[in-house]
Amino acid sequence: MSKIFGFGETVPGYEVPVLNEREVRAAAGILLLFAMMTFANAWFLGNFRPTRVFVIAFLIDFTIRIFINPKYSPSMILGRFAVRHQAPEWTGAPQKRFAWAIGWGLALAMLWLIVINNVIGPINMLVCATCLTLMFFESAFGICIGCKIYNAISSRRAQHCAGGVCEVFTPHASQKVGAGGTAIVVMFLALIVVVARQVLPATDAVAAVVPMAAASGGDDRCTPPAFAVAMGHAEKWKLHNNCK
Repeated sequence: MSKIFGFGETVPGYEVPVLNEREVRAAAGILLLFAMMTFANAWFLGNFRPTRVFVIAFLIDFTIRIFINPKYSPSMILGRFAVRHQAPEWTGAPQKRFAWAIGWGLALAMLWLIVINNVIGPINMLVCATCLTLMFFESAFGICIGCKIYNAISSRRAQHCAGGVCEVFTPHASQKVGAGGTAIVVMFLALIVVVARQVLPATDAVAAVVPMAAASGGDDRCTPPAFAVAMGHAEKWKLHNNCK
């Protein structure tokens, strides 16, 4: 029974159970991908069914992680497969369990709101945005926000954090951003703003002209092709081609 139920691996040289950070980040990335897909369906198409399915799947996955064993979590299995040729990076399991408990609580809230009670509103967006933020930081940067909360409220400090952030660490010179790096990012963003201001007005003008031409019968660009009509995508095709 002990081989089925457990949390973390016992690895020589580590005082606490540990998890492979590479698997954890891969699993977070997989969940983030499907979360963004369902979020886009709800936001752009008003179709909340994929979101409801994802909430149930997410809750089952995290229930397995927390209450049975992370090694049997479907997303962790997929993450393990994805990084199977990479050397493991061991991180402390206790803080991860706390962080995942936050995700599990958010999933419970979404189950109650959108699956059971069919509530559509700002509270859903807030909970979804929180989940997406947590998964994005985990998968993209290896930053476990829940682990930082664990350190802030727990009397026992987290050990063996990803990137060695729990231990005393002196950054290498190449890791420092500095004034030059900051200036580059600021200049890049300023350039994008300038480009956007120069390009978007012209795009808006075209969008205003095309529907008028279509209405007068002088332009067939706004006639959806047969494949779009066949798949029920006619109105969205018009939207994507500036015809609405």
